[in-house]
Amino acid sequence: MSDSPSHTVPSSGRAFLECEHKRVTLLGMSGVGKSTLAGCLPADRWFHYSGDYRIGTRYLEEEIVDNIKAQCMELPFVRDLLRSDSIYIRSNLTIDNLAPLSTYLGKLGDPNLGGLSLPEFKRRQQLHLEAETQALLDVPRFIDKASRIYDLPHFLIDAGGSLCELDDPSVMQCLAAHSVVLYIRTTDSDEEALVARAQHAPKPLYYRSAFLDSHLETYMQSNGYQFVAEIDPDDFVRWVFPMLFTARLPRYEAIAKQYAVSVSTDELHTVRDEQDFVSLVALALDRRSTGAR
Repeated sequence: MSDSPSHTVPSSGRAFLECEHKRVTLLGMSGVGKSTLAGCLPADRWFHYSGDYRIGTRYLEEEIVDNIKAQCMELPFVRDLLRSDSIYIRSNLTIDNLAPLSTYLGKLGDPNLGGLSLPEFKRRQQLHLEAETQALLDVPRFIDKASRIYDLPHFLIDAGGSLCELDDPSVMQCLAAHSVVLYIRTTDSDEEALVARAQHAPKPLYYRSAFLDSHLETYMQSNGYQFVAEIDPDDFVRWVFPMLFTARLPRYEAIAKQYAVSVSTDELHTVRDEQDFVSLVALALDRRSTGAR
């Protein structure tokens, strides 16, 4: 990797502003605006590295396609075409459309409502954990590729909302060694909005194994369920999300304290273009040097 090893991560706002190759990792809860922020940066200057995109196109691509095939096999007409190699299926996952990955991760519960059994759900959760870890450890190689092949001077790492659940310290060490880690801290009003959004449109989520086991047991007992197959998948996500959000906050804060500079979602909402973004990162670096949050 020709460029990455010699790069020094800026420790002050001025150093960042003067840095020829700016590299930033966006860290924060799902829904705080990381992807929206990435869209403010010009594609002819910034390489947008999405951890979720890398997971879905490299580490879980075969699993995703096999899951789609399994569903198609339920239709005799499509099954016969697939088995005779008359048609093929591929995932059209993009940075802006991660639905194939989300659908694969799935939700726990009644199979008649699209839910997964507990063993299958946990299997996919473990695969996602392993894939996310490896995808983020791939960052140095892609920093080199962005410069050497695509001639892009700057690099943005859009880390997934479940990064705080990774217990492998080498992940954050890697990101901090190659980029300024920018933690996006939610305000109280944004926290309420994120929870409300999850209630309105529950999505598949990653859960730490111990968290899932504990809260699943509580949920089943409170509803009088004996089997996971009795669970309404969306109802469980709505019920568990506020607790997942609360559990992730201290994990993010601990990561931020050790590795990151911080901005609030209110500050993030003022970013309209590349200059606004660069200035905000510089401000966060200088604020850390004075001990301010």
